Amino acid sequence: MSDRSDVDVREIGESLGKQLLDGVGQVSSRVQEERPLAADVLESDDAYLVVFDAPGVEMEDVQVRFEDGTVRVRFDRFRDPTEAFEMVFPGRGLTLEGHAELPTGDVNPEAAEATLTAVGTLHVEVPKVTHGGEDEHTGDGHDASDEDEQ
Repeated sequence: MSDRSDVDVREIGESLGKQLLDGVGQVSSRVQEERPLAADVLESDDAYLVVFDAPGVEMEDVQVRFEDGTVRVRFDRFRDPTEAFEMVFPGRGLTLEGHAELPTGDVNPEAAEATLTAVGTLHVEVPKVTHGGEDEHTGDGHDASDEDEQ
């Protein structure tokens, strides 16, 4: 009789352990989905580059928007079923979102380009608007309009 009770206790322990892992995995997944993705914002003379980590994402699952000076992204990831394995701990979020505010300035979001790299980063390049075919400032830091007056 003690052998049977040992098996029952072990089964109960395994069942509780699986339920606990499932619950922790779901919470971890939700936290990842609700916490915005971090982003790097880089600047060149003619554009801003916003870089997001996008592991496990395909380009067709990427949405990029520009609203009120902010680049917003959304990734919808999918888990590929693995025949030889059963999901024990579903910790990765499937829907990830992030945003990055660009510094104040004129940009052309319609000309922005998004590229997914082979290493799993999304690069969103947003061109700056130039005025009259030239930058607003000269290379020496003086306002271009000041030179016209001299």
